[in-house]
Amino acid sequence: MIRPNKHNHPDKTVVYASFLMLKTLKKEQVIKYNNLLNMIKDKITSGEYLFLPALNFLFLLGLVDYQSKNDTLVYTKK
Repeated sequence: MIRPNKHNHPDKTVVYASFLMLKTLKKEQVIKYNNLLNMIKDKITSGEYLFLPALNFLFLLGLVDYQSKNDTLVYTKK
């Protein structure tokens, strides 16, 4: 679910998907868009519907930057 509540499985929320993405980005610093999407699909069952909301959440927090020239996501340190 997009908004977690007490009835959701904790591993199928935007917060968990964002956590996995941030963990991967911190380790690799730069990652291809498709590689990050495939990682979420592998770790979360039906995770493709959580990918964009989680990515938007990280972007709004100022933790990631998208480079359209290379189709990559970059971790921006605060």
